[in-house]
Amino acid sequence: MPRRELQLDTEQFLARYWQKMPLLLSGALPGFEPPVTADELAGLAMDDNVESRIIEQQQDTWLLHHGPFTESGFQRDNPWTLLVQAVDHYLPDVARLRQLVGFLPSWRVDDVMVSYAVDGGSVGPHYDNYDVFLLQGEGQRLWRLGQRCDADSDLLPHDSLKILREFECQQEFLLGPGDILYVPPGLAHWGIARGECTTFSIGFRAPRLNAMVSRWVDRLLEQLDPELFYRDLHCEPAVRPGEIRPRDLERAMAQLQAALDQAEDNRWFGELVTEPRYDPDPGPGEADAVRARLAAPGATVELLPEAKLAWQEDPAGILVYANGESELFASAVQSDLEALCGDWRLAVQDREGLDELLDFLIERGVIDVC
Repeated sequence: MPRRELQLDTEQFLARYWQKMPLLLSGALPGFEPPVTADELAGLAMDDNVESRIIEQQQDTWLLHHGPFTESGFQRDNPWTLLVQAVDHYLPDVARLRQLVGFLPSWRVDDVMVSYAVDGGSVGPHYDNYDVFLLQGEGQRLWRLGQRCDADSDLLPHDSLKILREFECQQEFLLGPGDILYVPPGLAHWGIARGECTTFSIGFRAPRLNAMVSRWVDRLLEQLDPELFYRDLHCEPAVRPGEIRPRDLERAMAQLQAALDQAEDNRWFGELVTEPRYDPDPGPGEADAVRARLAAPGATVELLPEAKLAWQEDPAGILVYANGESELFASAVQSDLEALCGDWRLAVQDREGLDELLDFLIERGVIDVC
């Protein structure tokens, strides 16, 4: 599948719609041919290593079934939807759909989930905490968009599904093959299949703030001198026994702020946002096999579909993040990193200065050689 990018004014989209408003891109991909069929999707859902689930509507009750499935699991009397997570990890043509949104930071993309639904199939009215581009594959799906939601929104009782008790429909869009609907975080939406259909959901990861704080504090604690203690020079005489005075708290906060200002290592963020959904480590002997192929003349490095790769400029060079780990390299690797992140391929003609970088990427299960 050739590289395709959405034809839209990216600056206008980011300023007006991104994380703010939904946007319908009618006919975004003329002549779109889905890179996976419903039968192929069912085959993936029968694999023990693939995360999949079926949501079935039984009148006013929503039932959740987890894969892997057998053929009999696809024979149901009620409307149902099959959802297969991270299909881009297994099928390169599905992974290339992420290039449609190449104007957004690649480390923000989570995965491409693919769903198949029978007529009337749905996952119910719900909202997500991430951005998603809904690309219609085969058939048609009616999307209803509703109210803004948050953690206080009323949900139906269910152990796993978060289905809204109330849905206030404000817009409706019927999507056909090649149409795309962008839905920002927190917006209620409800997709209902009109006949059999498939939908490709390009989702964006959004790390929780508490996870960011935790990771940042962990890294800061690694840097702080354990022999630093609270100090109260010029302490005022205690008047009321046992009291923690405002001045004591001010002094503590000032010392904490001084410690926070010492933070120099910012690797925590890149490591957090490149953490993979699934274990990426190569199996025994796999890394050596990749190195052997790399030694062949005319070798070309290929970014694996499931890889999480990012980089960051640093005063000492270039910090490279690969599947949740980081390493510092010379600034000369930047152009090669840009090519690999942008094209997902890199011809290794002159390996001078690249050996250490390529070895790091191989060890982290980020690249292969074709």
